[in-house]
Amino acid sequence: MKNYVLAHDLGTTGNKATLYDREGRLVGSAFYAYNTRYEFTGWAEQNPEDWWQAVCHSTRKLLSQIPGLHTDEIACITFSGQMMGCVPLDKNARPLRNAIIWADQRSVAQQNWLAERLNPSDVYHITGHRLSAAYSLTKILWVRDHQRDIYDATYKFVHAKDSIVARLTGKFVTDPSDGSSMNLYDLENGIWSDKIIDASELDADKLPELKQSIDVVGELLPDVADEVGLAAGTPVVIGGGDGSCAGVGAGIWREGAAYNYIGSSSWIALTSPKPIYDPDEKTVTFGHIIPGMFMPTGTMQAAGASYQWTRDQLCPIEVQAAQAMGVSSYEIINLNAEKSPAGSNGLIYLPYLMGERSPRWNPRARGAFIGLTIRHTRSDMVRSVLEGITMNLRVILEAFVNQGAKIDAMRVIGGGSRGRFWNRIMADIYGMPVQRLAILEEATSMGAAVAGGVGVGLYKDFSISEQMNQIAETVQPDPVAQIAYAKVFPIFEACYQQLLPIYDMMAEAENS
Repeated sequence: MKNYVLAHDLGTTGNKATLYDREGRLVGSAFYAYNTRYEFTGWAEQNPEDWWQAVCHSTRKLLSQIPGLHTDEIACITFSGQMMGCVPLDKNARPLRNAIIWADQRSVAQQNWLAERLNPSDVYHITGHRLSAAYSLTKILWVRDHQRDIYDATYKFVHAKDSIVARLTGKFVTDPSDGSSMNLYDLENGIWSDKIIDASELDADKLPELKQSIDVVGELLPDVADEVGLAAGTPVVIGGGDGSCAGVGAGIWREGAAYNYIGSSSWIALTSPKPIYDPDEKTVTFGHIIPGMFMPTGTMQAAGASYQWTRDQLCPIEVQAAQAMGVSSYEIINLNAEKSPAGSNGLIYLPYLMGERSPRWNPRARGAFIGLTIRHTRSDMVRSVLEGITMNLRVILEAFVNQGAKIDAMRVIGGGSRGRFWNRIMADIYGMPVQRLAILEEATSMGAAVAGGVGVGLYKDFSISEQMNQIAETVQPDPVAQIAYAKVFPIFEACYQQLLPIYDMMAEAENS
């Protein structure tokens, strides 16, 4: 009997394989890490062969943990994956170069070239996204401009999850959630945009076929089944991009709710029956893994990455203490940060360690501590990092609210949302209850599992996500802290605006 859904989440730091039963219960999980290469400033690449090895190893490890499980009990394999990448594949689904991943900002020249051929406002209202070097289109054009032999040899340009699906099934497809992260997808019509393709002089035949996220797109090929450790003929459901899958895993499957994912990057997203177009283009809208729905989103580059940088560069004492005690280093770091009051004694942190997407859309932006004095402590610095990340996310939240979105509470998922101290800062800065879910780090693969289960009929519909991941704790905002942050937030905004010409000067000096 087909009792299980096997879901893979191809994230930035590694792949997590998870297994869910027909009641939606998490049966087991396994993780396999891989590396990112930062060869030059603004570059970020991964080897797709590492993804393949991660899928194979994590699948075998996961299945070995469950005694008595037979591979013919698996109803389908499905996927979530990092978005906005560029993976050139040949006809055998083998990569022709490293993948250019979401964090890569090298293709600014291609973005500027396109801006001369297309009205950027038209791109925003066609695709739901600004014309940006963050997306797949300009990365594909960079390959065309700098590695023409690879471009010419490419059969299809796809995303992380799509590259694995192609290798498993021989089918080169993507879904609306990942397709809408390419700057090429006509959001409301659900097709590739001829206008953008023509203006970019892109070979449309190199784009994958569009399918719904719940579609069975193929079956596991016999020549790879043994390598993966599964039965040949197992159905493969395409799934979706990690943001959309995480929304379903957070139980945000219908209109009126929002969630905040805190990982290396961070985003706030909603589920909506229509796109939200912000007048200042601060936010974006993706297609959803739920057919007919959309996912308005604002994504910042360096959320958890800022927190990790702070741990690695500023907190060696806490790291050593945590190792000795056998606990997470962030638990010790947070205890120290709690010694600083709301507002970090006037210290401001700008979280732009990797440029910025939403709400700034500025690859030249850089991180900064502003207002540092001799009286400030490491406690102030750490707390200001958490506050700066959260205030940047508040700018995104306010953009949605200003366009009429009704949000009563914020659900939080991702490894960064585990600490109650940061949950309190979020509640105080957002000015609303923060609901930490029972399952934080598997929510993304859970959303993919729901798509897969719906696709093969194991689950009735997406509402099962609410019982799969329930609210573990609600943190209410503190009125006193809210008063403090009401004073700090406009200073945070002013700091970024005043540094804009400095960022330009620094970029010119770096490139001269």
